[in-house]
Amino acid sequence: MLIAVIITCEVLFWVLVLAGLATRYLLRRPRLGGWLLVAAPLVDLVLLAATVLDLRGGATATTAHALAAVYLGVSVGFGHSMVRWADARFAHRYAGGPAPERAPRTGRAHAARERRGLARHLVAFAVGAGLLGLAVLVIGDPSRTGALTQMLRLWGLVVAVDALVSLSYTVRPRPTEVGARR
Repeated sequence: MLIAVIITCEVLFWVLVLAGLATRYLLRRPRLGGWLLVAAPLVDLVLLAATVLDLRGGATATTAHALAAVYLGVSVGFGHSMVRWADARFAHRYAGGPAPERAPRTGRAHAARERRGLARHLVAFAVGAGLLGLAVLVIGDPSRTGALTQMLRLWGLVVAVDALVSLSYTVRPRPTEVGARR
């Protein structure tokens, strides 16, 4: 059941984002479009409430509960940049806005972009890990929270790998290839 809520919230998030962008650029109603864009992250509150109610009802935490915390963390850490990315492309395609800049693929600019992505991932992890840890503390029964601690360990490993890869570009940036095909 909780997986269905997670999927519904993700779909609703993007429906609100697309509705906000369409309203802003196609219908030329920027204020209403802005309100729809602001409403998109509020969908996360529905997911948080559903997860809390399920766990307070005595459910044993499952991977779905852990994924809800990951989803909420990723939404906080990456949500704004995803909406900004979509907004730039929508404005360019439908409202004559400037073409979005291509992401740098080499050099120090690429390394800086990787560090910004890592920072977003760390924010996502902090929020998600905080929710996972809080749930473990509130439930207080290790036999009911194994899935949460397992997700915390797995996500910690993913963050560590991301940090190694992202920071490796700072230590050794990708060289700019002279004469390379684009």
